[in-house]
Formats: sequence, structure tokens, C-alpha cells
Amino acid sequence: MNSLDWAVLIGYFGVMVAIGVWSHKRVDNVSDFFTAGGKMPWWLSGISHHMSGYSAVMFTGYAGIAYTYGVTSFVTWSFPIAIGIAIGSKLFAPRINRLRSRLHVASPLEYLKTRYDLKTQQALAWSGILLKIVDVGAKWAAIATLLSVFTGVSLNQGILITGVVTGIYCTIGGLWADALTELGQFVIQLLAGVAMFVAVVVKLGDYGGFFGVWDRPELAGHEKPLVGPYGTVFLLAFLFIKLFEYNGGMLNQAQRYMATPNAKEAERSARLSAVLWLVWPLVLFFPMWMSPLLVDAQKPDGSDSYALMTEQLLPHGLLGLVIVGFFSHTMAMCSSDANAIAAVFTRDVAPVISAKARTWSERSGLISARLTTVVFLALSMAVATQVNSPTFKDIITVVIKWVAGLMGPIAIPMMLGLLRPFRRSGPTAALTSWAAGLLAFWLVNYPIDWNVEGGVPLQYQVSIPLAVSLVLYILIGFLKPEDTAERLAVIEKINTDDDSAAAPVPAQGGPADGVGARVD
Repeated sequence: MNSLDWAVLIGYFGVMVAIGVWSHKRVDNVSDFFTAGGKMPWWLSGISHHMSGYSAVMFTGYAGIAYTYGVTSFVTWSFPIAIGIAIGSKLFAPRINRLRSRLHVASPLEYLKTRYDLKTQQALAWSGILLKIVDVGAKWAAIATLLSVFTGVSLNQGILITGVVTGIYCTIGGLWADALTELGQFVIQLLAGVAMFVAVVVKLGDYGGFFGVWDRPELAGHEKPLVGPYGTVFLLAFLFIKLFEYNGGMLNQAQRYMATPNAKEAERSARLSAVLWLVWPLVLFFPMWMSPLLVDAQKPDGSDSYALMTEQLLPHGLLGLVIVGFFSHTMAMCSSDANAIAAVFTRDVAPVISAKARTWSERSGLISARLTTVVFLALSMAVATQVNSPTFKDIITVVIKWVAGLMGPIAIPMMLGLLRPFRRSGPTAALTSWAAGLLAFWLVNYPIDWNVEGGVPLQYQVSIPLAVSLVLYILIGFLKPEDTAERLAVIEKINTDDDSAAAPVPAQGGPADGVGARVD
């Protein structure tokens, strides 16, 4: 990097902070901070939903998969995400929006207190918070890895720099700041991604051109859609996982649906995000598929290949823009996660553990939300310093094994609890499926893995916890139905198309009369 690249990077950080300050003026209460007051246009929600699913892991962990295996990086990652969101646009997006518009909640988990009971809500809230700390920690480690390649700063210094800048704008500006910065980050990503795509295509003239390059020995097997540990079982498991995760199971995407004015707008938002996930990653991934021709990765997993290729192919200025693109991905996801977790803690956890929190004023609730955001970011940054340790291993292991493996048991009760066909599944089904799924994750990743020659294949490490939770949730619902009148009323309110057909009910899980009693 030279002075021009540094100017681009510093200028980007300055703009992000400025957006946070501007957004601060639009945040008067908890509703504005967590769900943009239900006033976000569908196209901004869709772009924000799309961008909040990216991070620098794509340019490190998935770049390593693309470097090693090729096209399967798209087939087993962004393709199932696009399909999952497209399905969820009808199945989940409208119902999640009605959580805000009809039940007047500000957290995606807030309705669980009535849908199940307090114990279920708290179990899912606490486990979701802990999982997100680990997940975001991996994202900080990914961007710090890239920053170290370009600037030479240490991993911990990179984590601190990106964490502090992200913390400033998302803490003061809330979801509005997240969405507006994600819009700007989408534009940056578009420019940077096209620049890198063009640079690689021009370079391929030396290797047989756009079509002839696939015959090169360096790319042997790169055209196969499913290869290595990423086989059919992994693809099917990932499709189910992403159906739940990217439609609200990981909380931050649910907020984008809640932020739109109505259920129809939430559906349009999801469709836009699905189209972007299907088309745009092809532009981003193509240079990664070609990377074995152009660079020799220094790391065994190939996670530095994209950064090395960027340094080699792009002139200064454009190099700085691509680096900004790396930052934009990670900061988009981490800021949205921080906002989602702050919503869960402020609305679902704090009122349970503190009587004072139940009577917070609007101002006190807003202060708590911002403090929670800061604490979450600090904890995730601390975890980031432990990535590549024996506990967490490398970045892609954290993202695929830990996050994908643990997401299912947490998301299934939350997401399926929205749907009429699962109305018989109550607290027993929810808690049992959650606990058994977590136990299954531990067994297949540790005791069983230690006793199987070569270890348990990755596809089973991520699919078995999900399968256990799914089967138990459905089975126990039939064997021990708990569809009380109160629970059925909640389900009907979020499944009725006519907005005038269901009268709103008081918010559940938050303060009764203080912060966020009404949030629409």
C-alpha cells in the first residue's frame, strides 16, 4: 500500500463515522435503534439484508476453498443461500415482519415468551448471543488477516482498528446507520469487484483466455460443482441451514424484514436479496477460481491467495478500493450482528435478570442498547484473538463447523414456531430439540470425532445437529401437543394476510410500560 491507498482507506473510515453521526439524529427510541421504526424501504432493506451476510471470510476462508477446489465454493455457499432466501421470502419474511407490526416487538426472539415460555426464550437468547460472539470473532480475525497482508500490522492491531470504527458508527446510529453504510458498502463492493474481475480476465489472455483457461493443469478439477469434503450431503445440509440462518435464524437478517413497513415489503426485500446472492457472488468468485494460475498461496489453506492476487494485479488507488471492499463486507456483517444481539439482550434478557430494566424509560433503554452493542463488540474482538488457537482452529472451521453446526438447534424453534403446521410443538419440543441438537454437535465434533479414523466428515458435523433438532421438534409436537389458546392466537396473528384482521397485542419479553412498549 502507498499513500493513495491509505487515503482511500482512511477516507472510507471517515465516511462510515459520518454516517453514524447523521443516523444518530434519526434514532429517538429503541424502535428506531433496532428496527428503524418500521420505515425502511424494501430496496434498502434488501441490499442491507444481502450485505449483512458477507464478511472478509469470503476473501480468506472461502477464497482458500476456491483456490483449492474451484467452483464448489459458489455451489455450496452462495447458491444455497440464494435458494434459501427465495424460499424464505414467502415462508418467513412476511411473518417476521408481522412480529413488529402486530406483536410490537423489537427483538426477533421477543415473541418466544408467549409462543413457548420464558425458559425457552432465555435458552435461545443466551445460546444465540454466545454463538454470535464466536461468529463475529471469526469475522474480525478474517479482516485482520487481510489487513496484515497489505499493511504488516499485527492480527490484534487489525482487530482493534476495525472493531473500534465499526463500534462508533453502529453504536450511535443503530439499524439506520447499519443499512445506510451497507448501501455505501454495496457500491464500493460493486466497483472493487468489477475492477478485480476485469483485471483477472485481462490477465487470462496469457493462459488461453476466458474459456480455454479451464484446461490448465493448475485448475484441474476446479470446474466440478461438488468435490472434496463439499459433497451432496454437505450441499443439502447447507441448504437447510441457510434456509433458517439467512431468513432470521442468526437474528440480524430478521431485523431487515422487521424494518420494512409491512409484510409485502418484507417479501420484496427478501426477493431482492435472493437475486443478489445468486448473481453477484459469481463476479466475486471468478478471480478466486483463477487464483492458482496467478499466485502461490503462502498459507496451507490458501486463505491469503486473494489478497496476494489483489496486490499483484491492481494499481494503487484501486488496490485501496478493494481493501476498503474487504472492510465493508466485515463491518456490514459485524455491525448488523451487534445491533441484533443488543436487541436480544435489551429486550429479552435484561428484563428477566433485572427488575429495574422492566421500567426503563426510552432514554434509559436506548443507553442500554448502545452499551450492550459496545460490550458485544468487545467480547467478539477478544474471541477473535483466539482464532487459530487449538480451541477454535482456523477461520473457515469456525464459520462452517461452529456456526453452521450450532445454528440449527437455536434457529429451528424460533423459525418453525412461526408456522401453522408446527403449532402443536410447544416448550417441551422447543427445549428438547435445542438441548439435543447442542449435545449432538458436541458428540460428533469431539468424543465421536476422536474415535473415528480420520475424524467425522465435515458434512455430518454440520448436518447431524440440525437433523436431530428438526426431527425431535416435529416428533415431540405430535406426541406431546402444547397448542394452548394463547399460543395459537400468536400464531394466527403472524399468519393472517389481512393486516386489519389481527389486533396488536402487547410486546412480550420487554418492559411493560417503559422502553419499547410500542415500537411500530
